[in-house]
Amino acid sequence: MGTDMISRARAGDKQAFAQLYAQYKDKLFRYAYFKLGNEQDAQDAVSDCVVEAYLGIAALKSEKAFSAWIFQILHRCCCAILSRPKDMALEDDGSLVYHDSHLAPELKEALAILSDEDRDIVLLHVVAGYKTREIATLLALNHATVRSRLSRALAKMREFLE
Repeated sequence: MGTDMISRARAGDKQAFAQLYAQYKDKLFRYAYFKLGNEQDAQDAVSDCVVEAYLGIAALKSEKAFSAWIFQILHRCCCAILSRPKDMALEDDGSLVYHDSHLAPELKEALAILSDEDRDIVLLHVVAGYKTREIATLLALNHATVRSRLSRALAKMREFLE
């Protein structure tokens, strides 16, 4: 991805923004899917993120910051979705059931044992493919802190799954 495309998008070039979206859509969706646990919410989060990014790209201060900037927007969109009430349904026996995940139950449980920040670090690394230095920038954390937290979180998940 060239900074030229980002510059053109910042200047209002819709085609350049569409090309940026095409380059990021899979990573954005994967992150949102694992963060939110289901396809519909992930699609909603990515849609909200893309609209917010499109409307705000002119304010982006540096082309080099695009990747971190768009994932910060996506993170906020995911948090907004997580804070709204979950879809609920009544079973035949009258019990209330939440429908908020298509993830393997074991993976969802393993992610659930982590703190929110550790879960974000794992998802950004494993799902979105970011390196620990990039995650440190995204989350405004020290690189060594991200490395150690990622290692501990993955070990904790591995132990839980065994």
